[in-house]
Amino acid sequence: MTVALRQAAGSLLVVGLGGTELSVMERAWLKLVRPGGVILFRRNIADARQTRVLLDEATGLCAAHSFRCVDVEGGTVDRLRDALAPMPSAQAAATADWALGLLQRARKDGTPSRSFARRQGTLIAQGVRAFGFNTTLAPVLDLALPQSTKVMGTRSVAASAEDVTAYAREFLTGLAEAGVTGCAKHFPGLGGGTLDSHVETPQIRRGWKEMWREDLAPYRVLRNELPMIMVNHAAYPETLGKDKPASVSSYWISTVLRKRIGYRGIIFSDDLEMGGILKHVPMEEAVVAAVRAGMDTMEVCHSADLILRAYETLLAEGERSAAFRELLFARSRDVSLKRAKLFARGVEPALTVRQFEALRTRILRFHEEIMRRVKAAETRRLGTATQADTV
Repeated sequence: MTVALRQAAGSLLVVGLGGTELSVMERAWLKLVRPGGVILFRRNIADARQTRVLLDEATGLCAAHSFRCVDVEGGTVDRLRDALAPMPSAQAAATADWALGLLQRARKDGTPSRSFARRQGTLIAQGVRAFGFNTTLAPVLDLALPQSTKVMGTRSVAASAEDVTAYAREFLTGLAEAGVTGCAKHFPGLGGGTLDSHVETPQIRRGWKEMWREDLAPYRVLRNELPMIMVNHAAYPETLGKDKPASVSSYWISTVLRKRIGYRGIIFSDDLEMGGILKHVPMEEAVVAAVRAGMDTMEVCHSADLILRAYETLLAEGERSAAFRELLFARSRDVSLKRAKLFARGVEPALTVRQFEALRTRILRFHEEIMRRVKAAETRRLGTATQADTV
């Protein structure tokens, strides 16, 4: 087995770690796998200094220009809320913008404004950068449809594709201005789902025309503004994707995202340890199917055993099949070039104590301002509804 094949296979994985510092075992398998990056969760994050040390040590054993990923959307998905300050949800930021007409104006003329969405993107970027990350897995582009309300909550900003697009464009502008890479999710859309893909494989019964017009519209409009897109584990039986999860579907990844939409950025899988995929196929089948379907990079976020099984399976398939081996090499070269371009600026220097506290204060004040705007908008809405009822 060649060194080049090992490097290619490992470079397509983004892996999770167990705690706040590397164990002896983690150092050993990171040296073996040399993944394309790491993703940290709240279990890994105590404070900024510790997190930067962990990221530096882990990525020192990864491929060059590696991903340093974290989930900070705001609201319920915010891995830095305890170590920094809680960020308001995407839905709250969008609601505050709509109350003032900021997103409406941005949507109308395409000119970025000092919207809450853009400020949220900037603050999230400053926060994740302060901890040593280069990527936040946000924004969410799923439509806020009634079917998915219990699952998605405040992660989805609106039922309208135009409103979702306007929010995402502003948010991504904020991220980019502060030098952090975003990742739009969860392609092709979880808005019509009633199940949590962490546990089950959602069967989303929305037809192709409806999805093209609504769920896929933000991806179509923003295709040249999205450095990364995450693919989910839902199935769409009323489309040509049938019962196969999107994350292992060549129809969704290669035919729709690459060819019909024309996307040229990095395609990133949701965690391959989630029930949405592992209840459909075992890890060994999932990781090979994802690569064959067109996936660039695959997350395996928790189990060292599953990380190693994914890695060894890619190697074994690469040895068995010359066509798959060439696919691994081509995919690795392409993604490595894209990572180098995205992360050329390297890791930002650590903030001083004073700078860190100033950032915390800005986020807390931003959160308070958003909540005031949301409360005022709700009060106006209820007042209007009451007047209508009395007419």
